[in-house]
Amino acid sequence: MKLKKQNVRIILVLSLLLVLLTACGPKAAPDRGQESDDLRHQSRGSCIEGHAGLPTKTDAKPQRLTVMTHDSFSVSKDLITAFETAFNADVMFIKGGDAGSALNRLILTSASSNRPEADVFYGIDNTFLSRALDHRLFESYRPTAFGKIPATFNQDPDFNVVPVNYADVCINYDRMWFEEHDIPLPQTLQDLTNPIYKGLLVVENPATSSPGLCFLLATIAELQEDTARDFWIALKENGVVIASDWETAYYTHFSGSSGKGACPMVVSYATSPAAEQIYAETEQDESPTASLLIPGTIWRQIEYAGILKNTPNRALAETFIDFLLSKAFQEEVPLHMFVYPVLPDAALPPEFALLTQTHDAFHTMDPLEIAENRDRWVNDWTEWMFD
Repeated sequence: MKLKKQNVRIILVLSLLLVLLTACGPKAAPDRGQESDDLRHQSRGSCIEGHAGLPTKTDAKPQRLTVMTHDSFSVSKDLITAFETAFNADVMFIKGGDAGSALNRLILTSASSNRPEADVFYGIDNTFLSRALDHRLFESYRPTAFGKIPATFNQDPDFNVVPVNYADVCINYDRMWFEEHDIPLPQTLQDLTNPIYKGLLVVENPATSSPGLCFLLATIAELQEDTARDFWIALKENGVVIASDWETAYYTHFSGSSGKGACPMVVSYATSPAAEQIYAETEQDESPTASLLIPGTIWRQIEYAGILKNTPNRALAETFIDFLLSKAFQEEVPLHMFVYPVLPDAALPPEFALLTQTHDAFHTMDPLEIAENRDRWVNDWTEWMFD
């Protein structure tokens, strides 16, 4: 979800960040070829963990840092300006589509290139992670804040990527549509194949969309492969709508969003209803949408960021990764992207904590199992749904 309003609390946090960052004296950059990881972190100083010590020359031309993200990435301009000012940087963001599309793009342009298309990639998730690692897209880096992050979020022991945020993928529904049509809400995963829900659900293509792949993996984890195949074929016969990415599914096809599409159910996030209420054009007592927290439909999605291999801006890229795990950035992600921060110290905005929904029945899967089966499962899904 994209930010539509400024938040005073966030501005205060970023102002504090800027004051503390600029209070750190510049230090000479060490010889990367001779230093250990520990020495690298020590050289950065200790004014703010993970942010101090990068030389800043206000009379020098800012160093360009290119960050590729998915289309839903959003952060306040003021916070990025604080980072740029503190580190004499010029940050350029490239939005590469859904996470799957952005990853495909980087594999084509940067996996075998001495000059990658970007310096940092933000937004790859735990469903596509193994594919990126197989293509060796990233360079290892362990940020100083990593020790604070719960181990459950780390699925790469080599630190090619670091976790930044998480959220639960699930089905959202349009409250008013169901009330007006007097149709009961589905109660189980199999209910979605009932003719009463014919043509009412839009899902994303798992070949190009991370939420789409999350939903596919959730159904496989819940039903096992053979039953999942039967479920998806029945869903196809029941008129399920397929979109290439989350943006199209949510803002074009979903009736509960601003696009006012034809489908009253969409694969989205358990935090999406909170966004609809918080950023509604007129104040509302409740969100116009809600989540169907049905076992077998919920997947815990973890998003990561990493430094792309062969970046010419390695030192600044490391600093940006540290920045993503700073308390200031972590406290921005709830109201900007409607996801949860991985840093336990990051406080949740009261309205976000009050309105978001969680459920213990979410699915995850061993990264090795995803790596071994993901391509086959996606190819099978394509045959089920398009042949």
